[in-house]
Amino acid sequence: MSGPLAPTELTSSGVDVFELGSEHEQVVFCNDRATGLRAIVAIHSTALGPALGGTRFYPYASTDDAIVDVLNLSRGMSYKNALAGLDLGGGKAVIIGDPAELKTEALLRAYGRFVQSLNGRYFTACDVGTFSEDMDHIARECDFVTGRTVAHGGAGDSSVLTAYGTFQGMRAAAEQLWGEPTLAGRTVGVAGVGKVGRHLVRHLIEDGATVVVTDVHAPSVEAIREQFPQVTAVATTEELVASDIDVYAPCAMGGAISDEVLEVLRAKIICGAANNQLAHPGIEKQVEERGILYAPDYCVNSGGVIQVADELEGFSFERAQQRASGIFETTRKVFELAKADGVTTAEAADRLAERRMREVGRLRGIHLT
Repeated sequence: MSGPLAPTELTSSGVDVFELGSEHEQVVFCNDRATGLRAIVAIHSTALGPALGGTRFYPYASTDDAIVDVLNLSRGMSYKNALAGLDLGGGKAVIIGDPAELKTEALLRAYGRFVQSLNGRYFTACDVGTFSEDMDHIARECDFVTGRTVAHGGAGDSSVLTAYGTFQGMRAAAEQLWGEPTLAGRTVGVAGVGKVGRHLVRHLIEDGATVVVTDVHAPSVEAIREQFPQVTAVATTEELVASDIDVYAPCAMGGAISDEVLEVLRAKIICGAANNQLAHPGIEKQVEERGILYAPDYCVNSGGVIQVADELEGFSFERAQQRASGIFETTRKVFELAKADGVTTAEAADRLAERRMREVGRLRGIHLT
């Protein structure tokens, strides 16, 4: 097993990690040829505490793509954890490759050794391509793991409270726009009904909403239709966003809010569980100009990180769910600040998160004997 690569070896295709990650405290490259492990851990900030963020296992087209993703995701975790009121910083990790082909116990345990070498600066958890069972393997080599299975004393599937928190944020958006914190009588389009989306659909149905779904994975759509026959399915995301929906809920990969989507989107609210939904800087202003209320992704989808963070105290689902209920009030505060300061909701969420990182993080400079 080899250690982190030297800075001159970080990438050979032109991506300047120091430039792209100028806000980041640390970026570590992990390589174990025997298992095929190629991983990158990015620690954005530890101002509020150890960095917490999941491990994404994904077949990136290039190392450059993986670097850009892990830097964006880790920065997002700093803001997410801060806005969620957690005493945790932001970090993220990616493992490059197809988990269906590459994932093994040996690879996961090798990865765990690398995370352990960071001595608690970074706590990992589940993300796209990784599950609670994978965290159990990683934990056999590492003390800094959350999101483990219930059998091993963990929080289990964090998508449960991710969906619950997203639903709370959607209720706050409905109240802001329509006066009542409910989706009853509204049509919600959910793009992506895998881990999180399927739980979100249940909350929406129970609240009296009409739900339209799409997913590139046909079995996921079939499973939702079997559980909720009243749900309508469409073939593509393009068809979904152009349909007659009141709320658009992106729950798959990032970049969901693009120029092309805005050209045809008929929804008046965007509120979903996907990370990094805004395709490029400035598009949040276009969303506002179109009269669409955007519930910032890292604000509403923080239920999962609240769930796995609770595991660090000895997990209680009831306590974690109570904390995730606070996403409703946090989303309200974002909307109120946006209106008071005359800024977009995305900028308002950033301001609240940055204020907490600055004010609470400053206390770390007070020396304790």
